[in-house]
Amino acid sequence: MDRLSENNLLVMELFSALLHERACPFTKEEVEGFARDVGMDCHQAFCALVCAVCGLDSDLNPRHRLIVEKYIGPALKKMDTFPYKNDPFYQNVRLPEKTLGEWQLTHQQYAPYEMFCYDDPMDLPDGREIPCIGYFTETFRYPAVLQKGRLWMAITPNEVETMREDIAAAHGNILVLGLGLGYYAYMTAQMENVSRVTVVELDENVIRLFEEELLPQFPHREKIRVIHADAFSYVEKEAAKEKYDFVYADIWHDVLDGTPMYVRFKALEGWVPGAEWRYWVEKSMLIWLRGLIREEMADGKGKLFDLFAGEQMENLSDLDVLRQLAGRIPPDFLAPEK
Repeated sequence: MDRLSENNLLVMELFSALLHERACPFTKEEVEGFARDVGMDCHQAFCALVCAVCGLDSDLNPRHRLIVEKYIGPALKKMDTFPYKNDPFYQNVRLPEKTLGEWQLTHQQYAPYEMFCYDDPMDLPDGREIPCIGYFTETFRYPAVLQKGRLWMAITPNEVETMREDIAAAHGNILVLGLGLGYYAYMTAQMENVSRVTVVELDENVIRLFEEELLPQFPHREKIRVIHADAFSYVEKEAAKEKYDFVYADIWHDVLDGTPMYVRFKALEGWVPGAEWRYWVEKSMLIWLRGLIREEMADGKGKLFDLFAGEQMENLSDLDVLRQLAGRIPPDFLAPEK
């Protein structure tokens, strides 16, 4: 593995550890007090504190200096709560505190200076892969749905930003695979060029919570129908009958569980003739898949190495090339071994 790939992996690991273990390592008072003490603005002070928590010493270690300047600085962004509090769903849909089976409608919050991923990584021309890590300087409370206490979907910057382009691209008769809080259905149903939104959801309790508590608040609920079915089975057996123009898949929690399902759906795209397909966090999944391919090619072993052995892999920086490769991976190729 070359040094650039090593740096990309190092930064991903640093931020993954922070977000899972210490997403809120400092209080607002600590950040602002440190800023006053050292004569920095609060954003500079926060960046310096994050670097310290990560064990990066840019004064003594040249590689650390590069990581701080080329990755940590560009990654961290002070964000404004205003556009997210003014999101149409956030403004108009009220969630009750309600539990049904293993699912819970509730609210959570980000504390001031709590870090969160707000978008897919930046994939820069020079090969750097930089996480998009944001923070607010005030408390931000948001609606969420949890499964067995695990966050499944929430109206946060990450959901809003990672769906923005896929919402804008929607048109005609839409098939949405996965329900969650119904954010994608809410946003696309408001569009004049969208005639119908069909949502396929596997869990009956999710459907019940949505239809009883959320859907009645949707301004264009007449466009929306929900079907209780397995997404893969529906695409294989039923989707072709409906003449869908657009398909949006979002049945995964994150990149790790999502990429194998993404590959399965890629193999099924032809089962919905003429439809344009979009996938939640596709860019993140392709970047992760690229890293996996490069690692196996460097090691000279692995399932992906065996699949693509003998092929030239110079164009992996092109996401369209990665989409084509993903479409060639057998459907269950990346599934976890039992």
